[in-house]
Amino acid sequence: MTTAYQLIQAGNSQDLARLAAKTIADCISSALAQRERSQVTLSGGTTPAIAYRLLSQEHLPWDRVDLFLSDERWVEPENEASNSLMLRRTLLRPGTPGSYATFYPVPTIKLLSASASAEAFAKLIMQACSGKPPVFDLVILGLGEDGHTASLFPGTDALSVCSSWTAVSYGKGLDRITMTMPVLSAARQVIFLVSGTSKRRALERLLSPDESLRCIPAKLVQPHNTVLILADEAAAGKLG
Repeated sequence: MTTAYQLIQAGNSQDLARLAAKTIADCISSALAQRERSQVTLSGGTTPAIAYRLLSQEHLPWDRVDLFLSDERWVEPENEASNSLMLRRTLLRPGTPGSYATFYPVPTIKLLSASASAEAFAKLIMQACSGKPPVFDLVILGLGEDGHTASLFPGTDALSVCSSWTAVSYGKGLDRITMTMPVLSAARQVIFLVSGTSKRRALERLLSPDESLRCIPAKLVQPHNTVLILADEAAAGKLG
């Protein structure tokens, strides 16, 4: 299966954040026009955090939106490394329209292992989403310098997990819980947010038909619809 990509370039990181916020809001609005509730998967990272802060001000019917994270570090919810903490400080911060969304954080407390957290998270996904694999209206993903996305790193066992919607992975010194490729690929719309010169080579490799899928895990995300890539000029260079 050949994945189709559409690259849209923004001037700088702030322009990218504004573009991302508007694009996400439009996707949610479109989904809610067709269904009673919308399920959205978000990524961690600095670039998305800026976009989520802007998105929190959008006057959408947030009480009909279910939010998930594509991956989470196996840490306490108040740990600075927690993607859930970042989301609570941005999109879900009190007093904003976005705070009315329903958030399903990865369970990382009161569980004995990362594996137990992954199993609990899979159950949450199945409760909120229909389909096998579960179908999200929108999945937002980042792109690592090594080509990883979510917590699916090159050469790790999690890349080949197809029988479960979540898996345990390991990266940068921490256990992680991540959605698996079947779930990410089942989404109605996938959007990559890519920012900074350090990501330029990874973006080139993602778009190259000659790169190995296992060397660039992000290429394994293969939805039926065109994958949208929103990138700033620093990351996109002459690709756009």
